[in-house]
Amino acid sequence: MKIVSKLIEAHVFRIKNNDLEFLLLKRAPNEKYPGLWQMVTGAVHKKEKAFQTALREIKEETNLTPIKFWVVPNINSFYLPEQDNVWLIPVFAAQVKAGERVVISNEHSDFKWVRKKEAKKLLAWPGQRKSVDIIYEYFTTQQSFLKFVEIQL
Repeated sequence: MKIVSKLIEAHVFRIKNNDLEFLLLKRAPNEKYPGLWQMVTGAVHKKEKAFQTALREIKEETNLTPIKFWVVPNINSFYLPEQDNVWLIPVFAAQVKAGERVVISNEHSDFKWVRKKEAKKLLAWPGQRKSVDIIYEYFTTQQSFLKFVEIQL
């Protein structure tokens, strides 16, 4: 068995009406997992750091430019039996301005801004829902014990 880390997960959010709204993207019919709602995801290119991949994928999939960017203290994971690989996926959070216009790539057929409760209903995997909880707690709770590492843009 091999441990692999070649994917990223980036949760794009904005602050609107004093609450967080998460950007979810709906996978296009011709993509793997068609119709699935997800955050920004993508594969790390050779000689690219995971955080660079996240920033590139945010731009490619949404045409948004983050105003702030963090490493979320969570690693998503899954197992692929056909390859006998355990995949570890670093998680990032990206804040964008509330008025920014989303332009989705051909990998997706739709997008929507949702609050925490709806994001957790729409996201398929428990690790993704856990990331939403962690991000929400960090940015809305003054007493949060979590520490996010901010990456300077």
